[in-house]
Amino acid sequence: MALAMLIMISSFFFSSYASSDNFLMCLSASIPNKLLFAESSPRFSSVLASSVRNPRFLAPGTARPLCIITPTNASHAQAAVVCGRRHGVRLRVRSGGHDYEGLSYRSVRPGSAFAVVDLARLRSVRVTRGPPATAWVDSGATLGELYHAVGRASGRLAFPAGLCPTVGVGGHLSGGGFGMLLRKHGLAADHVVDAVLVDAKGRLLDRNSMGRDVFWAIRGGGGGGSFGIVLSWRVKLVPVPPTVTVFTVAKSVEEGAVDILAKWQEVAPALPDDLFVRVLVQGQVASFQSLYLGSCDALLPVMRHRFPALGVNRKHCKEMTWLQSVAYVYLGAGATVEDILNRTSAVDAVFSKATSDYVRRGISRDTWAEVFTGWLAKPDAGLMILDPYGGKIADVPESATPFPHRGGVLYNIQYMNFWEGSSEEAARAGWVKDLYTFMEPHVSKNPRQAYANYKDLWLGENVVGAGPIRSFEAGKVWGEKYYKSNFRRIAMAKHEIDPDDYFSNEQSIPPLAVQLILTNMAQVDRSY
Repeated sequence: MALAMLIMISSFFFSSYASSDNFLMCLSASIPNKLLFAESSPRFSSVLASSVRNPRFLAPGTARPLCIITPTNASHAQAAVVCGRRHGVRLRVRSGGHDYEGLSYRSVRPGSAFAVVDLARLRSVRVTRGPPATAWVDSGATLGELYHAVGRASGRLAFPAGLCPTVGVGGHLSGGGFGMLLRKHGLAADHVVDAVLVDAKGRLLDRNSMGRDVFWAIRGGGGGGSFGIVLSWRVKLVPVPPTVTVFTVAKSVEEGAVDILAKWQEVAPALPDDLFVRVLVQGQVASFQSLYLGSCDALLPVMRHRFPALGVNRKHCKEMTWLQSVAYVYLGAGATVEDILNRTSAVDAVFSKATSDYVRRGISRDTWAEVFTGWLAKPDAGLMILDPYGGKIADVPESATPFPHRGGVLYNIQYMNFWEGSSEEAARAGWVKDLYTFMEPHVSKNPRQAYANYKDLWLGENVVGAGPIRSFEAGKVWGEKYYKSNFRRIAMAKHEIDPDDYFSNEQSIPPLAVQLILTNMAQVDRSY
């Protein structure tokens, strides 16, 4: 009853004046104190750091939350919303903490009162083998926990999402989510069929009650940080054979890496959908990493015919189950399927900066030669990760979900660098920025596209317009890079569910109060 009354009150106003004491008292009335960690709590720092994947955002001077709420059920998340609105405290939502700019747990601008809803205690995975084969997965679960549950339920089922097993499900699905099954099965968000959301009024909504446009928007349009708190997702699972094959073939510049990489751009997006070959480019070496949905005997003729320059042979092949491949590809040959259940990894302790591009026309051999000699040979150089598109991801219409990078895309580029101390940041992050500038003539244009899950504040930040609401026009600067023309419809869905812009951060979706019916958006294909 107390929560219901709070929800009624919160629907009428949002105070701009933040009272941390009153906010905490309000939370304590509905949430057990053991789930609340105020700044004065002895455990506050450890809980905050528990899901921080980049030490850059633990530096002194970083704007920290008033408190961290760790809900164990929906009513706790609802109480956090209604108390926040009542007392002028905004919420940021963290599932796995892999937000590249840390916006799920920090503010770029000091002085704005906010709290963090950390979903790490909500991590259940419930698999139904079907038909249809589906899973309900909580946002606080990691991809590794989801993969493990699916693979244990059946050796012939999988879920098409990212490579890193410590990534949180909530944030990953909110940005689209792609991995080594993207050419066969598309995005993770393409397979979301239902969700449970706490909105800015504290209401608990499912697919039907949130409405078609909001449900469309949360599947790749930044759901976790913009539309409310997505507590759980129902996803379709996909079939895989009992045996898959992986290989990694490394080629140095001396062994022809430049020519092979230039050829890869043509070959990889056009291979059979069962075959995915990505490239990690670091130093003077290009490592070609592959997953094939089938046996080595079936793979080798395809590689000899379609990509003979890579020289794949039987010695390169490793046959295993799909679940084993998840551990092998990301963690290495000695990893077990149990290792993907770990919620942290060694890379979490390393400083990093990343950004991204999309390529629609092959980059010339001479340009790749210059990348190797002029950029990857530098002492402060990082790496490039190239993920081929084509196949299923390209077959889905751009307007089917907020994620627009579909037909015509050859591959995605991620530029990334790592370092161990703040004194190296200028040079290491500068390498990423300078290489990104160098690549401008060779990548997508009007807009220069980027992947929302590789969040980058260099692309732009929100500007507060009239009152507390973020400006749509300012948001277009970065928003159209992530979402192209879908950004307008996402912003309209934001206005529908959160017109007061309660859920907001430096790159959250701004609300747009425009009622347009666009013929090409009027019907969402429910198969996606």
